[in-house]
Amino acid sequence: MPEIRPYRVADRAALYDICVRTADAGGDARGQYSTDELMGDLFAGPYAYLEPELAFVVDDGGSAVGYVVGTADTASFVKSYRDEWITLLDGKYPVPPPPPRTPEQDMVALHYRPERMIVPELADYPAHLHIDLLPPYQGKGFGRRLIDVFQAKARAGVHLGMVTANVRARAFYDRIGFTVLPVPDPGPLTYLGRLSH
Repeated sequence: MPEIRPYRVADRAALYDICVRTADAGGDARGQYSTDELMGDLFAGPYAYLEPELAFVVDDGGSAVGYVVGTADTASFVKSYRDEWITLLDGKYPVPPPPPRTPEQDMVALHYRPERMIVPELADYPAHLHIDLLPPYQGKGFGRRLIDVFQAKARAGVHLGMVTANVRARAFYDRIGFTVLPVPDPGPLTYLGRLSH
C-alpha cells in the first residue's frame, strides 16, 4: 500500500519525472521543451531544494509516484528563489527576449521573474503549493492526504494557481474545500485557496 512520507534528496529524479509527466494540464509534457527538466526546475525543484521540510511524496515501494511541494510564506520564498535558485541554475537557461516569444521562452521567463508569485489578492493565503500524482494514483485519496499533510505543516491558508483548462483538477480542488480567489487578469490560471483548519 502506498504511503505518504517526507521528501528525501534521493527522490529528486522521481519528482522531476512526475512533474513533466503531468505538466500539460494534467497530461504528459515530455518532449514539448528542449529539456524535460524545465518543468521540474520551475515547479518542483526549487521547493524541494529551498523548503524540503514542506515536501512530501507518495511512496509506492521505494519510489515516489506523487508529491506535494510548496512554501508557508510566498514572499520569503520569492526572495530565496531569486537569491539562491536562479544562482544555482546559472547559465542553464538563457534569459529570454521580450515578447513575442516561443512557448519555451515564456516558461523560462517565469524562472527569471519569481516576483510574479506575489499577488496582492492572495495575501490572506500566504502559503502556496504544487501537487502532482501519476495517473494510476489519482482518485484514490492521496491528493487530499498530501494537501492535508502539507497544510498542517505550513500552518497557513494556502493558495495555488491551476491551469483553467484542467477541469479534472478543478473538480478535485472543489471537493476538498478550495474556493476561487478573484484575481484581476489571471491569464490562463484560476487561483484557488483554502484556509488552514
